[in-house]
Amino acid sequence: MDLKDFVRSYITETYPTGWGFEWRRLPGDGSKRAFYRLSAEQGSFIVMEYAPSDRTAEKENLSYLRIGEHLLGKGIPVARIFRYDLEHGWFIMEDLGQRNLQEIALSTENRIDIYKRILEVLVKLQIEGREDFNTQWCAHTERYDRFLMERHESGYFLTSFVQGFLGLETDLTALTRSFSRLSYNASLADGDFFLHRDFQSRNLMLRGDRIGIVDWQGGRLGPLQYDLASLLIDPYVGLKSEERKHLYDYYLTLLERRLPGVSPSFSMHYPYLAIQRNLQILGAFSYLGSVLGKKWFLEYIPAALQSLEGLLEEQDDPDLHPLKVLVDEINARPIQPHGNQGSNR
Repeated sequence: MDLKDFVRSYITETYPTGWGFEWRRLPGDGSKRAFYRLSAEQGSFIVMEYAPSDRTAEKENLSYLRIGEHLLGKGIPVARIFRYDLEHGWFIMEDLGQRNLQEIALSTENRIDIYKRILEVLVKLQIEGREDFNTQWCAHTERYDRFLMERHESGYFLTSFVQGFLGLETDLTALTRSFSRLSYNASLADGDFFLHRDFQSRNLMLRGDRIGIVDWQGGRLGPLQYDLASLLIDPYVGLKSEERKHLYDYYLTLLERRLPGVSPSFSMHYPYLAIQRNLQILGAFSYLGSVLGKKWFLEYIPAALQSLEGLLEEQDDPDLHPLKVLVDEINARPIQPHGNQGSNR
């Protein structure tokens, strides 16, 4: 049996009128997964294919299934999985819509109201998603911790962006101290919430008034601040500083309703986790754009670099001074790609 046979069997059992569905390949962004939308007069659905060719892919498919089922059971708006075959890495699931938040946010004047609705969903995801969450479902790490921060975020930034993409040599001793202090401060945040870890505009679908979340297979336990930062500093949209401030305050209002008194601690650790996320973005975009040949990621590097510069300026932490100096130096000259290497988990 091949993928089309698998899908044909589902259609025959689900739609009495039979075939007539049009296949269309969808862009996969940074993912190795293949996505298709099948549509006809009687409806539409999404097919995902990710062959379990190694242990990593096998674990990610299982995470996709188990975490997806868990979140859906909590009332989180992820896609309902109608049928799956883990042996082949095939999934048939609900179509959450054809437009993502990036497309809508860049084409509407009313995006603040849309973002507020998304923040309401985010708080529900973070708090209710952690209830009965089994960390054995996680494909990579069970928690967002210092090891992940230093290897797959600040380390990713260094090897893929600074050394690889830009080809720069820098004082690793001073920079390593900055990264260590950054991860230490970030690790002090309460890490017992559900963390999506890629909660950005291209992973948020909108269909009418409904919001849908995709790419949840990287979920694990982690701090509240990280997913909020992922949304607010997302270079795909480039929210204005006043928009970020307004949405940050609105999120805290929502959070206080669920967790009274949490705001001071949240605000204390937010800048460090936002910087961590920003480092991850730059590492990932460099690797995806230069090594994997997905060149469109490279156009967002200047916005991500500007965001990192702003975060370091606002925090003004002496321990992060070597990192700030490096970022200022990079921003002071034209970005010249050199080539890179890296990985991200």
